[in-house]
Amino acid sequence: MSWGQCAQDRLSDIARCSVDRKGVTRFPFTPQHEAALDVIRSWMSQAGLRVHMDAAGTLIGRTEGPKGAPTFLIGSHQDSVMNGGRYDGIMGVVLGCLALEKLVADGIELPFSVEVLAFADEEGVRFPTALMGPRALAGTFDPAILDMADKDGVSLRAALARFGGDPDCVASLARDHAKTLGYLEVHIEQGPVLEAKDSALGVVTGICGIERNTVTFTGDTGHAGTVPMDGRRDALVAASDFISAIHDAAKQATDLRATIGALSLHPNVVNAIPRAVELTLEIRALNDTVRDDFARLARSLGDNISGGRRVGISMERTYEQPAVPCNRDLIDALSTATGAICPTAPRLPSGATHDASAMADLCPISMLFVRCEDGVSHKPEEFAASDDMDAAIQSIATFLVALEV
Repeated sequence: MSWGQCAQDRLSDIARCSVDRKGVTRFPFTPQHEAALDVIRSWMSQAGLRVHMDAAGTLIGRTEGPKGAPTFLIGSHQDSVMNGGRYDGIMGVVLGCLALEKLVADGIELPFSVEVLAFADEEGVRFPTALMGPRALAGTFDPAILDMADKDGVSLRAALARFGGDPDCVASLARDHAKTLGYLEVHIEQGPVLEAKDSALGVVTGICGIERNTVTFTGDTGHAGTVPMDGRRDALVAASDFISAIHDAAKQATDLRATIGALSLHPNVVNAIPRAVELTLEIRALNDTVRDDFARLARSLGDNISGGRRVGISMERTYEQPAVPCNRDLIDALSTATGAICPTAPRLPSGATHDASAMADLCPISMLFVRCEDGVSHKPEEFAASDDMDAAIQSIATFLVALEV
């Protein structure tokens, strides 16, 4: 059996740790999470790793290098969205374990320690927060989030304590920067680029920065049958112009994504002109300057449209997350490792956020993408081929061997 087929079998096995069989639904600190950790412990043990769960609920498998040597980290998350796929997140844990198992089988000893990390909560579906595990390791954990509650009123503090974690010790998990060599996360691409390029793997250059804005157009309402067209101040017409303008402008930008994903209008009845429209504008880019420039362009477009349609406009930034570049040396090392196995592997940005974005506050980070069929993710149809995962396992092993301490 190939390493890739072994990964496929393991992913099928752990997919059963779900609320139901409609894809995978596995939230943090639940019976499904507990069942998944039992499976992951078996993977780590087969790779010869010493296993424990830390205070934040992160399951850690460790292989010791020479005394005093630094530690390299490989990780991803075990949780899923509602009715998600069987590869998102958990595949990175499977492939990390198998890469270390392969090195043992090949009789290779590394000159540093390695840990495989299975983080509890990256998706942020159960609690209104995410990335607790990596933020704890990076020393950026905010204890205030422990008081946040899920839809049933259960606090994160209570859920973690019941699960066997230690809420009062999470903040003390911060690792020593000087003793941490780097971090690698392996993840399905969640997009169509690798498939379009007919490449099993891709080397990530960085994680895009994100900002979200609330844009409101304000006009005037009136009876749909009595207000003449020339006299209207229709907020929805202005919003429609803005949506089209944003879409067209984003198509001209490099490595940038702009999405208007939510819209509400008032009074929202069939026989009245829309008085006000509120929408969300999300902008993602690998370069924060490019993102800022596009936000300014959006404001200018909005001002011009509102003037022409005789309506008011406001645009307020409600969320911002800076871009996180991957380490250049690790990018080069990963490209070299993948090159022998997958010569067509491109370099590309990640438009989605990952655990790596939080780990960047601790150490140099790197990411390897694995092709997914039709670019599908966060749904049951999510799929990565065994051969592609085999290529990833081979690349991870080669990458680790080539790393310099």
